[in-house]
Amino acid sequence: MRIIRDHTFVAPQDRGASAAIGNFDGVHLGHLSVIDLARQVADRTGAPLGVVTFEPHPREFFAPDAPPFRLMGRTARAHRLEKIGVQRLYQLNFNAALSSLTAREFARDVLSDGLGLTHVVVGADFRFGKGRDGCAQDLEGFGAEFGFGVTLAPLLSGDNGQVSSTAIRTALSEGRPRDAAAMLGHWHRIDGEVVGGEQRGRELGYPTANMSIEGLHPPRFGVYAVLIDVLDGPHAGSYHGAASIGVRPMFGKNRPNLETYLFDFSGDLYGAQLSVGLVDHLRDEETFDSLDALTAQMAEDCARARAILAAT
Repeated sequence: MRIIRDHTFVAPQDRGASAAIGNFDGVHLGHLSVIDLARQVADRTGAPLGVVTFEPHPREFFAPDAPPFRLMGRTARAHRLEKIGVQRLYQLNFNAALSSLTAREFARDVLSDGLGLTHVVVGADFRFGKGRDGCAQDLEGFGAEFGFGVTLAPLLSGDNGQVSSTAIRTALSEGRPRDAAAMLGHWHRIDGEVVGGEQRGRELGYPTANMSIEGLHPPRFGVYAVLIDVLDGPHAGSYHGAASIGVRPMFGKNRPNLETYLFDFSGDLYGAQLSVGLVDHLRDEETFDSLDALTAQMAEDCARARAILAAT
């Protein structure tokens, strides 16, 4: 997959794509339905399959001090899109210049003249242009004017209502990762580099791989049964484990992070890239009367997680 970040400088081999447009936070089933429509046109016409998205997320640009809301960072999103067969990722820099374009200017200057798209697919609720003034039907008109096809994708509904990033965030906030997974089409994963911690887990007999969740929507704090992929290094592979997300209330005030204990594992993971999939929320964070009580609870958590994952 090739990543293009500037719509004003696009190589000839990166033009002519059939592309889905959106933020694609989480790359959930609704997003996949939009991308699949673009894929059908790409397959029929021989065009590359593309995705047009924005970085930073427009919501981050307009409200930089708002609480974190993203389900995945840009790198994790790119990996997911590549995995499903996207060939061109137009990850456009969302800045003051881009945000000031009218809907018509965006269609002409970015989609047509800039990226040279032959076909675009958007959700039926798509809004674009300065002040979100343009709608999906406007895009159809601009496509006819500027020479690219347009397909409007119907909104996708699941067992619990409309599939959306907002609904997935709600499920995660409420400690319902299986409901989130049903909308995502995969386990909700937190990807990142293993960083140094305070080694309290090691001292308690449960050495953990520590990862930052900064910039991401925090799932409900507590302990989870998890599936872990070590993506690189000598220990690359898949593992079962238990993880804690939160601020570690037994040890004072701390920044929220993710601490993952890999079952039946021995080795150094510092600097490795991990992908941790949330399967079940086992319990909320707690403060214990003693370290012995904490370690006893951790043993119980691990036993429950092993049983859950063995049946998953």
